[in-house]
Amino acid sequence: MNLLTAIIKAKRPSRIKDMPALVNTFLCRKGFSGITLFGRIFTNEQGIADYLNARNSVMKNHEMIHLRQAQNTANNWLCFYALYGYYWLKGACLNRKRKNLAYYLNPFEMEAYIHEGNLRYLEQFEKGAPGWREYRRMSIPKRYRLMMKKGKIPGPSKSGWR
Repeated sequence: MNLLTAIIKAKRPSRIKDMPALVNTFLCRKGFSGITLFGRIFTNEQGIADYLNARNSVMKNHEMIHLRQAQNTANNWLCFYALYGYYWLKGACLNRKRKNLAYYLNPFEMEAYIHEGNLRYLEQFEKGAPGWREYRRMSIPKRYRLMMKKGKIPGPSKSGWR
């Protein structure tokens, strides 16, 4: 299934209860295990897709948090991706200091990474996961320290933040 088909067949985030995992090596680039796009999880290996479709896991929970975040951003995929892109671009200059830092300090990724191990996290939210709103209010150095403290990014390396 290609991206255009996924966009055309996309349902509103609130109408999706579970996201199927599909294999697409173009959308899920090397170095990433999965990506959520318009209510589907794309992976680069059939074994990963089969695993995600068979049971709940940390990775599936991470991607389901993104689904709930889309519900919390006007229940609209395009609004979610526009905000996601905005926060990534806002932090893109950080990639010169550390590889993928803009990705890890994106408020949407912060919520997903911090709570991915709690498989009951989403049970407390009926209308989407709002935790990303708390992280967006933090300064970049504060986000960096939090993600480092949680063990989601490695310690400092000439980044200048402590």
